[in-house]
Amino acid sequence: MHIHILGICGTFMGGLAALAREAGHRVTGCDANVYPPMSTQLEALGIELIEGFGADQLALKPDLFVVGNVVTRSSEGRFPLMEAILDAGLPYTSGPQWLAEHVLQGRHVLAVAGTHGKTSTSSMLAWILEAAGLAPGFLIGGVPQNFGVSARLGAADKDRFFVIEADEYDTAFFDKRSKFVHYRPRTAVLNNLEHDHADIFPDLAAIETQFHHLVRTVPPSGRLVVNAREEALQRVLARGCWSEVQRFGARKEEPGALRARGEPTSFDVLRGSLKVGHVSWELLGEHNQLNALAAIAAAEHVGVDPEVAATALGGFKSVRRRLELRGEVRGIKVYDDFAHHPTAIHTTIDGLRRRIAPAERILAIFEPRSNTMKLGTMKAQLPWALEEADLSFCNQDGLTWDAREALAPLGEQGVVGANVDALVKLIKAVAKPGDHLLCMSNGGFGGIHEKLLAALA
Repeated sequence: MHIHILGICGTFMGGLAALAREAGHRVTGCDANVYPPMSTQLEALGIELIEGFGADQLALKPDLFVVGNVVTRSSEGRFPLMEAILDAGLPYTSGPQWLAEHVLQGRHVLAVAGTHGKTSTSSMLAWILEAAGLAPGFLIGGVPQNFGVSARLGAADKDRFFVIEADEYDTAFFDKRSKFVHYRPRTAVLNNLEHDHADIFPDLAAIETQFHHLVRTVPPSGRLVVNAREEALQRVLARGCWSEVQRFGARKEEPGALRARGEPTSFDVLRGSLKVGHVSWELLGEHNQLNALAAIAAAEHVGVDPEVAATALGGFKSVRRRLELRGEVRGIKVYDDFAHHPTAIHTTIDGLRRRIAPAERILAIFEPRSNTMKLGTMKAQLPWALEEADLSFCNQDGLTWDAREALAPLGEQGVVGANVDALVKLIKAVAKPGDHLLCMSNGGFGGIHEKLLAALA
């Protein structure tokens, strides 16, 4: 089959493209923004990428068009290819639907859902299963360093485990259900739950409803792995639960629940008062400690002993764009991180502060790029998100709200630049040896990492 993917460079659609290619399909695709690491991964697989959404791509004559949720019906003519597909009555489907029908059917799906930590937890879970000899397939919204790719089919034997990062964002312009309802997991991790995606969800209650829909798809023999600290998730379960529940992250002893004892870089895994494993690794922050507990509990459902899982995490190498050191010049380190929600920004800075830079300056450089942040829905939370940074730099480009006004509570510690090049000049003027420059965005951020390293040199 020849499939042509619209929006191929998104993390999900790019992973889907890799799976389709591995399965023997001919794959082509198009997008408006092509940047690493996804573009690099796709080109290495021999997948032809086309810039833009021109109607002339109908000439490729694929058997099926797979449509990413970046595509909309637009009176401004942003997606002429989609309009041409509709006019011609050609076959099309969504990415999650194609995945469900061609990859996930008949597999034991382990889905990781939550506002934060989906990529990291999915990567941990896939690595645990790999270390246990189960050779899982996976599709993850990032590139786990243990694997070097964001997606693979995995073993074709009777077990056929598949780990997937389960996003609550909508499926496509013609299917407004959350992506994760297509996956029908037997093991589902509910990691945490906050208001996000304000462009499609008016409030937290609306997202809780989508998580309730996910819970409804888990079979009686399945397992829900649920963060015990999250009130929103307890409300989701109260609306109906038909599967086994394994809680994790309890702050005090709770029968049957998994919890941690010790620092985030070296901790015992406890079930009640019984030690069942020990994790010693390089990852930072309590959030990763909780992610580890979730991954261990999910792996246990498919037969991996918690002690084996905890030991496997000692060899876990994290994910690209998660506090990834991009370079160092004149004693100044430049990091890249995917954080874009205020909670994730706060957690990322806190992790860097506690482990790497307890007494050195952190310069937080961020791009409000997600739809939620562009709308300004959470701009009031930014001073709190950035409070542990010594200086904060925000990119104003593309925003309809005033970043200077939003960062005013930070005083002189909050700096706004008109665009990426302006930010680089502002940062260069104040950076000094020993500083940690933390760049945070869910996109390419205009290549700011390389521009900073070049300017500082």
